[in-house]
Amino acid sequence: MLTLENISKRYPIHHGKSERTVLDGISIRIKPGEKWGILGRNGAGKSTLIRIISGAEIPTSGSVKRDMSISWPLAFGGAFQGSLTGRDNVKLISRIYNVDFEKTIKLVEDFAELGPYLNEPVKNYSSGMSSRLAFAISMSIEFDCFLIDEGMSVGDHRFHQKCNVELFDKRGDRAMIIVAHQTDLIANHCTNAAILDGGKLIEHSSVSEAIEHYHSL
Repeated sequence: MLTLENISKRYPIHHGKSERTVLDGISIRIKPGEKWGILGRNGAGKSTLIRIISGAEIPTSGSVKRDMSISWPLAFGGAFQGSLTGRDNVKLISRIYNVDFEKTIKLVEDFAELGPYLNEPVKNYSSGMSSRLAFAISMSIEFDCFLIDEGMSVGDHRFHQKCNVELFDKRGDRAMIIVAHQTDLIANHCTNAAILDGGKLIEHSSVSEAIEHYHSL
């Protein structure tokens, strides 16, 4: 289970003279296999929430209890070491997660389709290349829960479809958290939904009810 208890996140503004509250006392429990959609307008704090869940960002207050393995946000390359090559980043992450490097690099080579760029420093990658590498590494490690930002769409239509098959078809038994401001992805793949608005998370009894409420905001 993944448990968020009273999560708040505030950022200093006006040179530290005041603060902006992005998340305000959010609590939610996500069980193995559940697929949650988090709807919210641009700037509602969706990306902040998903970074906190992944551990990439620390909340100002509250706690996150992870009793299942959680992916980093799919296609998020912010954790890469820019001076290392793509291959060396795969090796580093393989060590961190204690997975076989040779098996992982073969999967990444086949999936990311970066060719010789895999031997170039990541700091020289375009954002799309970095996203493809991050997504490929995510698919090579068997997490219990995947974090999905609607901005994960990388590459052309064919590559995007390959990502969907790898994630939603082959890993359909895993828990997922999808954050989005458009409803199609959540309507197609989620069993539970909530709306992030004004820093508060409002849970709904059904996905369709959440979407209807969201459209009325």
